[in-house]
Amino acid sequence: MRVAFALSLLAALLSGCASHSNPSPDGAWINQTAIDAAAEGGNLRQALLAHGPNLEWNIDTKGGKAIASNGFELSEGKIVSAADGKLRIDFYGNSFEDLTLKGDALVQTATDSGPEQRFKAPKEAAPAGAQPGTSFERGLYSAYLGGKWSIVQGEGQGGVVEFQPDGSVSGLPGNDRYALCLAGDCAAMSGEYDSMWLEKNEQGNPWIFVRSGNQLEIFQAVNNAKADEMPDLRPGASQWVLQKN
Repeated sequence: MRVAFALSLLAALLSGCASHSNPSPDGAWINQTAIDAAAEGGNLRQALLAHGPNLEWNIDTKGGKAIASNGFELSEGKIVSAADGKLRIDFYGNSFEDLTLKGDALVQTATDSGPEQRFKAPKEAAPAGAQPGTSFERGLYSAYLGGKWSIVQGEGQGGVVEFQPDGSVSGLPGNDRYALCLAGDCAAMSGEYDSMWLEKNEQGNPWIFVRSGNQLEIFQAVNNAKADEMPDLRPGASQWVLQKN
């Protein structure tokens, strides 16, 4: 009996090791390095640019497709080969990306157009049916704005603000939703400044913000562009200063 038990235990251990060393590439993989850099509390988009351009991969080997998100747009490619933990993605003849499973990471091979990038499985899965990119966004929101913030200046002074990973916000007067600008048009409009969207009841506006350690200052966004030009947003009057508790 002892021999049989020992053998079954050994088999279970070996099976566990085998499954750990050969994880499935399917599912979402997020750029945790970019999230960790942003969580240090500085300029958000500088942190993302330094560790981008891709922020999330979604792999579906059964469906033969892979989707990359850069925080603004999605690029869908066809998996043309998948063996021994190595994937080759064809973006319809325009470009290729090679991904390799290495331990608990999915590694995007460096190319002439971009550096090597490493992705991790998210700690919490995105809600069923969520758009690709959601896992990274929720992880970023939690790391960058998670916790409780006190309003030390501005309307609602003395109150407590909480930004949730799903994009909801409580305690910030006149607002119930937010979205951080990660890339794309909103980034082009705000230049070197970080920006966010704040709204209530689906009506809102862009705002400029500056994060410095445990302090977050939110400014009105002033448009310096002419009527026929793309908006050129710059910080105006300070609206709120928040301090992380």
